[in-house]
Amino acid sequence: MQAIRLRRLRKDSANRDLFRETQLHPKNIILPYFVVEGKKKKEAIKSMPGIYRFSIDNLIKDIAEAQEMGIQAILLFGIPKSKNEIGSRAYKKNGIVQKAVRAIKKNFKDLTVITDICLCGYTSHGHCGIIKKSKTKNQKSKIIDNDATLKVLAKIALSHAEAGVDLVAPSSMMDGQVKAIRETLDKNGFKDVAILAYSAKYASNFYGPFREALDSAPQFGDRKSYQMDFANSDEALREIKQDIDEGADIVMVKPALCYLDIIYKVKEKFNVPVAAYNVSGEYSLIKKLSNGDRAKERDLGLEVLTAIKRAGADLIISYFGKEVGKWLC
Repeated sequence: MQAIRLRRLRKDSANRDLFRETQLHPKNIILPYFVVEGKKKKEAIKSMPGIYRFSIDNLIKDIAEAQEMGIQAILLFGIPKSKNEIGSRAYKKNGIVQKAVRAIKKNFKDLTVITDICLCGYTSHGHCGIIKKSKTKNQKSKIIDNDATLKVLAKIALSHAEAGVDLVAPSSMMDGQVKAIRETLDKNGFKDVAILAYSAKYASNFYGPFREALDSAPQFGDRKSYQMDFANSDEALREIKQDIDEGADIVMVKPALCYLDIIYKVKEKFNVPVAAYNVSGEYSLIKKLSNGDRAKERDLGLEVLTAIKRAGADLIISYFGKEVGKWLC
């Protein structure tokens, strides 16, 4: 009889929230931003309707709007003036992300700022690490030099810490990246800068729009040699354990929607905060399906984000960040 009474109560919309098991809130959302050099820039990203590349001045304005919607954390991706084989602009003191962090921290004292630590947006070849050319018997081949990349990732993280970032988020999936960054930060007096590790990052087909936004598509081959096979789940748990052992404060599963089982397993097994990335392809699918119908977009967006939180994600990186504030108010 008790179950029947509760079911009847839930049918009443006034009571539904009272009995809702999973509660979504804007404070659970981390809003990604793409930042470019220049002034007064707001460049539309064709494959991601409603998402833009901002120059720093317009970025500050948009963040102010996001805070009004309840957003408390952002994730920055930089688009440099130029690129080269080693991605050296990623760790320059006057790099686009470094300048953006300083400006954001000057304007928003209570905002958590996270920066992506990777090379794909800075290298001319579009890969996430330093390329090593090797010779086989029959042909020349290009492979990622894991150890050389670690040194560069640590330099990037340190430059972001010096700019004032709260968390760094290594996303290149290089073996040992968390350890290399943690040791470098600690050695240089940044023990309080936390690490949000892209620990289980799958070689997914849902990244396409992001690569347009960051202009980071690989110029040869793919990223399957260092990102995870989407058929594997036990591997994700091993990767996450390694990152925790190396000093990760938060671990991430990326993408989110096709990997709800992974999010659940991670949350059940490890006593650390879990983030999930509701990636660009997932965002664009909802935009396409809703076809401009704002009510439909709201219903789809809330269903997806609630499912990700229900699976166990404490934090969700999502391009719907500002919309969530409107939808839930």
